[in-house]
Amino acid sequence: MAFYRSILMNNSISTLSRYEPLLANYSDFLDSCATPLPHVARINTIKTTVDNTLSLLSKLSINVTPCRWNPLLFQIDDGSPGNTLPYLLGWLHGQEEVSSIPPLVLNPQPGDFVWDACASPGSKTSQIAALMNDIGLIVANDSNLRRMPALRSNLERLGVTIAAVTHSDARHFSLKPFEFDLFDSALVDVPCSGEGTIRKNPVALKNWSIDQLFSLQKVQMSILKRAIGVVKSGGTVVYSTCTFSPEENEMVIDRILSEEKCKLVPFDLPMISSPGVTEWGGNQFNSSLDLCKRIWPNQNNTGGFFVAKLEVL
Repeated sequence: MAFYRSILMNNSISTLSRYEPLLANYSDFLDSCATPLPHVARINTIKTTVDNTLSLLSKLSINVTPCRWNPLLFQIDDGSPGNTLPYLLGWLHGQEEVSSIPPLVLNPQPGDFVWDACASPGSKTSQIAALMNDIGLIVANDSNLRRMPALRSNLERLGVTIAAVTHSDARHFSLKPFEFDLFDSALVDVPCSGEGTIRKNPVALKNWSIDQLFSLQKVQMSILKRAIGVVKSGGTVVYSTCTFSPEENEMVIDRILSEEKCKLVPFDLPMISSPGVTEWGGNQFNSSLDLCKRIWPNQNNTGGFFVAKLEVL
């Protein structure tokens, strides 16, 4: 913890201080950011069951602690999930707790057509497939060619058979001649500044800048617009980031609401969260922005995350 705290002090305190007005307990927030993240794994129900997995882990003398809000998630007390036999078998996948939230909010059903706009390395894609009982279609897209092998490898190891992997800039994604209204839903887990990952990557904010936030915002806006364009009327688009920055979160959604045919819809989370902010830097946002959810690291001993659920009109 001392190492994490020293890195945080050297690189990130000045950046994180901009969020003090949004936090009920800023000191607890900083303490959480300076604490390493627990090792968490998700049980892959495409290949196994909770009972079978926990039984094998017990036989291997691997200690686990169930996550209180999700029976498919647990902390591995003795190291990385990737070093275990259940991982190699495809029974487990290392996935941080808050990373599992967007697919749950998306709530895909067996037989659905789903677009995962920024899919690599496949954690959320494989979770979506499991929620669909591996029935339907997921178009798992990523723009970064170097990340494609990890996506393909994870989907194969986890036994996902309904994913079609595509390499495309999500801003210009096309499956001609099926151009519009093809998908029942879309997950838009966009590239972001990654502020919420500081607990597993203490140098995450080393090169942080306001210019970077607004540069990323343009990309995020374009991807989200494309998702709204390819999802059916009445369908769902879930937008998520692992950053605290309103520039990449509420400001993106606020502009989308004014430019696209969509609306925010309420949803519940099985963990502690805060509503989206409706004012930042002197800017007033659409009042419905409080339907978004922010998850701060000190609320559930996790990383940081932002989630918004949109209905296409």
